Amino acid sequence: MLAFVLVSGSLWILLELSSTLMEKMQAQEMLSGLRVPDMDDLGRFFSSLPTSTLVGIGALAAVLAYWLATRPRPIKPPCSLLHQSEEVPHEGGGRRSMMCDHSKLLTHYHDDARTMYEVFQRGLHISGDGPCLGSRLPNQPYKWMSYKEVTSRAEHLGSGLLYQGCKASPDQFIGVFAQNRPEWIISELACYTYSMVVVPLYDTLGPDAIRFIINTADISTVICDKVEKAQVLLANVERAETPALRRIVLMDVLDSALVERGHGCGVHVQAMQEVEALGRDYHRKPLPPSPDDLSIVCFTSGTTGNPKGVMLTHGNVVADFSGFLKVTDKVIFPNQDDCLISFLPLAHMFERLIEIFSQANSPLKRCLLNFAAKRKGAEVSSGIIRSNSVWDKIFFSKIQASLGGRLRMIITGAAPTSPTVLGFLRAALGCQVYEAYGQTECTAGCTFTTPGDWTPGHVGAPLPCNLIKLVDVPEKNYFAAKGEGEVCVKGPNVFMGYLKDPERTAETLDPDGWLHTGDIGKWLPNGTLKIVDRKKHIFKLAQGEYISPEKIENIYIRSEPVAQLYVHGDSLQSCLVGIVVPDTEVMPMWAKKKGILGTYKDLCKNTELKKAILEDLVRLGKASSLHSFEQVKNIYIHSEMFSIENGLLTPTLKAKRPELREFFKEKIEQLYSAISM
Repeated sequence: MLAFVLVSGSLWILLELSSTLMEKMQAQEMLSGLRVPDMDDLGRFFSSLPTSTLVGIGALAAVLAYWLATRPRPIKPPCSLLHQSEEVPHEGGGRRSMMCDHSKLLTHYHDDARTMYEVFQRGLHISGDGPCLGSRLPNQPYKWMSYKEVTSRAEHLGSGLLYQGCKASPDQFIGVFAQNRPEWIISELACYTYSMVVVPLYDTLGPDAIRFIINTADISTVICDKVEKAQVLLANVERAETPALRRIVLMDVLDSALVERGHGCGVHVQAMQEVEALGRDYHRKPLPPSPDDLSIVCFTSGTTGNPKGVMLTHGNVVADFSGFLKVTDKVIFPNQDDCLISFLPLAHMFERLIEIFSQANSPLKRCLLNFAAKRKGAEVSSGIIRSNSVWDKIFFSKIQASLGGRLRMIITGAAPTSPTVLGFLRAALGCQVYEAYGQTECTAGCTFTTPGDWTPGHVGAPLPCNLIKLVDVPEKNYFAAKGEGEVCVKGPNVFMGYLKDPERTAETLDPDGWLHTGDIGKWLPNGTLKIVDRKKHIFKLAQGEYISPEKIENIYIRSEPVAQLYVHGDSLQSCLVGIVVPDTEVMPMWAKKKGILGTYKDLCKNTELKKAILEDLVRLGKASSLHSFEQVKNIYIHSEMFSIENGLLTPTLKAKRPELREFFKEKIEQLYSAISM
């Protein structure tokens, strides 16, 4: 239609114009009885227009057509964002993802990738021996190993371990004591290639925990990265605290003194290259595992007592990441050009991003930055995620470049992210930022943000690999009938149990296979989950560390001038703060010894006294081996005792933590603000 006046292929705009003209002429006909014009009439009408008018119409049409073709479009959600999960019959209120195959939960994504060994082999096949593991020194380019190089090194390392007495069996546990580096992955793959089990060791757990893990898992071989860690392991053997340890394989350059020290206590210390060389000479054909075989034992730090060894099968791990793939496969399916960057803890990365904006050092810059963030935030709210807007070019390109400039996806977990931070990241990074929730016992995640749902304040819907239900917690007034209760998870991603700990396994994993997380959740109307509380007085800090405040309070209460105290932290903060009530009789005398004088009321406001008490608390914490993240970083001195009368203590004189948190809400905010200044 109207082909004689089409310019730049803009058919739609001229059809709109002709439609409008037709409507107007039809209206005139109704009023005056005139004949409705046909297409010849319209043709003559446009032919009568001046050339300049036609050119203007054509130019406008071309601009509008270009805008329509290139305008940003929102991500198309894989399901209705108003209905992201549904209740499953006969599962006691359990809910499943709307992306689930309704006949069963997802166990794997690809038929030829049901174990971690098969997953790697699939990567080798698809990549055509492309780059696999990359690492770099500061300010240096990445150096890459290909899939075949990694496979070869893993087979050689595994063969070398077998030659020296290790078994190709899920009963063979190999410790890995190292930071993230390519050799970590090679060691892990070596274990999977020969059906052995990886047991990560973390120095953040402390020396007692490392000894406990080695003894509990009967670890005779540990692969570690640095000489210093090898020395820690040898010291344990010398003190007869880890009698099973017989071999240390070192990733870094071998120290001859270390070899001699190991020889003196019956431990064979050798270089990783030496073990791989043995494996080349005495190569063994791979003996891969089955999906039901144990793949890894991850010891969690816990809050009290010894760490718990979470036993995860190959099937557990494959099911969990298959759930992530299923949720995102329509919007951002990984391809062979993608790189995965291990950036832990992410709290440090968020801090670095914020630091980039300390450059907004004038009111005008801050005003423009806030405006840009709001405009990008408005796009995110409408479902549009992009990095090519004018605001990106002016303000956010530096942040995006600091992460390589090709970022497509970020997944954050471990602890809930502040809605403000999450919104800013989605706007500034110009990529899809997803939030996941879960714990080691369900492999990693059990909920995940649905693509297209960029609203903060929840942790998404259940993954397609698991069900989630809420159960009553009457002592805290949470009831499943109201859509609130303890979060429980069931599915192929749920762990086998705790290593050699049937009692704690029974406390966490019920007879019907439901994992009881200890977190309190709430179903939102759209089928997403919100985490609102903990069943016990345990919480996570922003970097993912669990905290037991009572344990810390029981240590700090030994401080001479302290009568009462309340330790506070939450999942949006990376440190602890405290409320301290001094002893009315002891504190003034204690202060006088330190040269600080005044009445009790005056001393409670004295900054020198506050500093002295804080130092004493930290001293006690160090003496009791508290970790750095378990120490309070700021305190407020309160002059009135917690009591039954003011509602801060129970009739049995126990602290009412929710009431204390609410009562001191303003002071707590001030304490955190002072830390960040």
